[in-house]
Amino acid sequence: MARVTILMATRDPGPELRDQLESLATQTHPEWRLIVGDDSRSDAAHDLLAEFARSHEVRIVAGPQKGAGVNFLSLLSGVDPATTEFIAFCDQDDVWLPDRLARGIAALDEGKPALYCSRTWVCDANLGNKHLSARHPHRPSFRNALVQNIAAGNTILLNPAGAELAISAARELQVAPRHDWWIYQLFTGCGVRVVYDAEPTLLYRQHGHNAEGANLTMRAKLSRLKRLLKGEWRGWIDVQCAALTASAHRFTPENRTIFNRFLNMREAGFSTRMKEAARLRLYRQSRAATLALWIGAVFRLI
Repeated sequence: MARVTILMATRDPGPELRDQLESLATQTHPEWRLIVGDDSRSDAAHDLLAEFARSHEVRIVAGPQKGAGVNFLSLLSGVDPATTEFIAFCDQDDVWLPDRLARGIAALDEGKPALYCSRTWVCDANLGNKHLSARHPHRPSFRNALVQNIAAGNTILLNPAGAELAISAARELQVAPRHDWWIYQLFTGCGVRVVYDAEPTLLYRQHGHNAEGANLTMRAKLSRLKRLLKGEWRGWIDVQCAALTASAHRFTPENRTIFNRFLNMREAGFSTRMKEAARLRLYRQSRAATLALWIGAVFRLI
């Protein structure tokens, strides 16, 4: 039976952590171990994890204290690629559905590198008011990944060959990108198979302290648009591109060309920028999001 290494980043978790651990314990795929990077300022998480470790394989390491993304990348870099195990990423406050691991493993094979991700049930702090996360109808590709992430980090599962690719690339990083977006970009850039599952695999709890929210309400979308107009989107892409540059030698020839043209397009004058944006055929997963992309290209916000 395939073995899974689950990577969890924690920081001063509330009672939600116990729910998440219980959902790991009830997975229909039982062959897993848990590695936790703990950034907490108190012993609450450590004590709960130590209790959980009495009946499950758990290893706790000190986190880098630089945010959840850096914590996940640190955990990923620390995994021995020779273990040839699946790797799953896990948030501290979600609740996994019982077939979260089994469903992902069944969608992947253990040959060539591959990535699995899925939709989620977005819910309130009490796990009520459930509604599905946005569906991404267009195929995963590097042309999409350069300007949008569809691989929610809390749903990502890598097969053993994919885990080896991600670990090796993570150890080459000189900057700290958004880890889940970077993995989606890395895998599509390398021509690796990405499986997007339209069925949800977990409850994505929204409680006001999420590192990243679901961005589904009108208020959240307006806030995201305001940040776009202030230049934050371009700043995010700056960091992602710097991280991808370290792995560009792994890309397919076609995607290496696309990446270089994308870098040049971002710095070009208006006329050249618009022509290159059209030629690159970049896209996001909805008409509104693609319109925002074009607005970003016009005003040099991407």
